[in-house]
Amino acid sequence: MPSAFAHQITKYNPAHCDEHGRYNGSEDTESDHGPVEAAYLEAIAAFARDSGIDRLEIREPQVAGFVNFGLEAPVDGHGLAGLFPPDLTGYHDGAEVSMPVALELIRVMLRGQGAWCRLEQQNTFTVHVGWDQYVYVGTDRACEAAVARTSELGLFAQPITASPYAADLEEPEVTQAADEDFWLQVRAELAAPQTLLLEETYLGNATRWHRLTENNLDTVRAALGPRALLTIWPDLAPDVDAVLASYPEYATVDFVWEEPNGTIRHVTVDETDHRQLTALVKGAKAACFLPLALDDRHPLFHAALPDSDGVLRARW
Repeated sequence: MPSAFAHQITKYNPAHCDEHGRYNGSEDTESDHGPVEAAYLEAIAAFARDSGIDRLEIREPQVAGFVNFGLEAPVDGHGLAGLFPPDLTGYHDGAEVSMPVALELIRVMLRGQGAWCRLEQQNTFTVHVGWDQYVYVGTDRACEAAVARTSELGLFAQPITASPYAADLEEPEVTQAADEDFWLQVRAELAAPQTLLLEETYLGNATRWHRLTENNLDTVRAALGPRALLTIWPDLAPDVDAVLASYPEYATVDFVWEEPNGTIRHVTVDETDHRQLTALVKGAKAACFLPLALDDRHPLFHAALPDSDGVLRARW
């Protein structure tokens, strides 16, 4: 987040906060889907105008997953219907959008409909939504007119040192680029010969699965999403009954299986619902359990796709 000027934009009057900054007034923590929400969007637009910004870059995009932290129930399409195609083409890390689309993304986040991202313009501007209708804007200039406009709209633009939701750029989890050396490693593993399982995370909480062979590797690689996180595991096991019997008790895990038509699906299960898997995966050709806890995940390879110039910019 640009460090020169940062503001917390909120509908909560600071006069109604206690000595710890906790709001104790009567404002609701949900969006009103009306004039207050519109005021937020106009305030953000004012900061963008003051900063000379008319396009923003999507960073760390997510959709609703196994656990949803929004106050409102997620909607079909994660609130992105009408903004992006059903397959969410164009909603990915690094994609540029116009300010009108960026403001609609802010609306989706204010409503907690499922999608979330940061919106940035290099080191000059950033905006993202936190909990309870708090919005954070960072700029490389003071934006006095935008601060005044925010006040006119009945909102409060409070100067802060930095957003608590600013991207952590110090220690990225994934530092290896899925470059030519990476793919040579994968190809060598496939030459054993064997089949591998590729987990392609193309958005936060959105994953596609592929069974890799020497013959299909180039085809799969060409269709991967921009800046996707790639995790390569040993192949699915053909004895599905044995896999089901090996469920790790009292654990929440991903269950991955190949359907009779070759489609690979997954579902997150815990001890309360794993017994329903037998009916769900009837006829499956192969399957496996994969741990969710980071300390328990030990894939064969783990990398992120670089941009066309070879630079790894994804912040997984």
